[in-house]
Amino acid sequence: MSTLKKFFKNTVIYGIASVLPRAITILLTKLKTSVFVSSEYAKDTSFYVYAAYFNILFTYGMETAFFRFFTKEKEKDAIISTSFISIFTTTLLFFSIALFFNAELSTFFNFKNPLFFKMLLIILVLDTLVVIPFAYLRATNKPIQFAFYKISNVLIYAILNVLFLWFAPKFKLQLPSLLLNYLGEAPKISYIFFSQVVASFFTFLVMLPIILKFKFTFDKQILKKMLQYGLPIMLAGIAFITNENLDKILIERFKGEKIMGIYSACYKLGVFMTLFITAFKLGAEPFFFSHSENKDAKKNYATILTWFVIFGSLILFIIVAYIQLFAKVLLGKPEYFEALNIVPIILLANLFLGIYHNLSIWYKLTDKTKYGMYFSLLGAMITVILSFIFIPIYGYIASAWITLIAYSFMTFISYYYSKKHYEITYNIPKIVFYLGLSIALSLVSFYNFQKNYLISTIMLLLFLGIIYRKEIFPLLEVQKK
Repeated sequence: MSTLKKFFKNTVIYGIASVLPRAITILLTKLKTSVFVSSEYAKDTSFYVYAAYFNILFTYGMETAFFRFFTKEKEKDAIISTSFISIFTTTLLFFSIALFFNAELSTFFNFKNPLFFKMLLIILVLDTLVVIPFAYLRATNKPIQFAFYKISNVLIYAILNVLFLWFAPKFKLQLPSLLLNYLGEAPKISYIFFSQVVASFFTFLVMLPIILKFKFTFDKQILKKMLQYGLPIMLAGIAFITNENLDKILIERFKGEKIMGIYSACYKLGVFMTLFITAFKLGAEPFFFSHSENKDAKKNYATILTWFVIFGSLILFIIVAYIQLFAKVLLGKPEYFEALNIVPIILLANLFLGIYHNLSIWYKLTDKTKYGMYFSLLGAMITVILSFIFIPIYGYIASAWITLIAYSFMTFISYYYSKKHYEITYNIPKIVFYLGLSIALSLVSFYNFQKNYLISTIMLLLFLGIIYRKEIFPLLEVQKK
């Protein structure tokens, strides 16, 4: 039990490190949607969609490979330095090529202002160079230091957003001429990207002492093994980003920037589930690798998945039950409320994605990451094919359902193969029960009591009562004995 307690403690700290920054980012959504019309807000979404794709390419699975070999190999210093030198070299190479073809790539990726693409490249370089240092902090069990740097990054980003988008216009402050000369005639949306450049540069500076402490040695054999492990994860990552973001690109193409902006804003309400998944993943990944040899490992993995589903199901219902309140707080202008019907679907899709991340432990521990690549590519194929067929006809509601179909398919197929290669006895009846209960209550709340908070609260208390009676009360009884 102490092992699980340590896991949950670290998950809470990592949760703060991931949830708080993203929560701040979500709160910034209202500032952005208040300042920008939906077509302008779409540019912000497009910028970070492409950033996600490039981030996968720049890191090429080395972060996960680092965790695997750091816990597996005796030469810790060689793992650290080899992975960092590899990423440092390829990052500078990618940056140089992209900068040389800046004009052509800006046009290809539909950046109407080439300055946006240049800022994207700077952000990618700075963020990529701290990937291994951040992974090192997680692997050496330094969650507080990890949390401090992550939270500092987003606080700088948020403060600058408030300064540029609200404080300066409201009090008619003149921005520094150096900044104005740099941004030139770029639209106000450029201030968001510039804020990210500053935040990323600050993070790189504070992480630099950690980098300089690395004992730089380079081992070709270690690199070869890490690449063999990591490259399938990179392909899986590209497929995952496609599942997450292709819909936004296609909605913009087929339905216009305005509709894409509305869809993207409402999609943000689904991020609450993503916050939970991210917090879990940050704490779980090092735990899964470091405790894989324990005799109770599989039992612990099963227990963790059960509780993950319980909490995830509860989050799903809470967001749906109070969706109007969340929308008023986060979305600002009523024009963004149009796509609220996608939120329950996206929340459920993200919950399935979280279950998939839990199940993925079998192919990571058995070094069969090619299966993760296969599953993600199949999910991406479903997304691509169905999106091109249905988004032009049905718009954003089709993309929400396609996301759910893709993630649920990946979950079921991963579970099927896990039974063959690394069988874990999951409590399937309990998992299905809580998923079914959450879905049923969410449907009733969304379609019958969307603004009736009394009924929604009663249903929430019922849900909590069932969790207490079936899960917490038996644990308390065992502790008494």
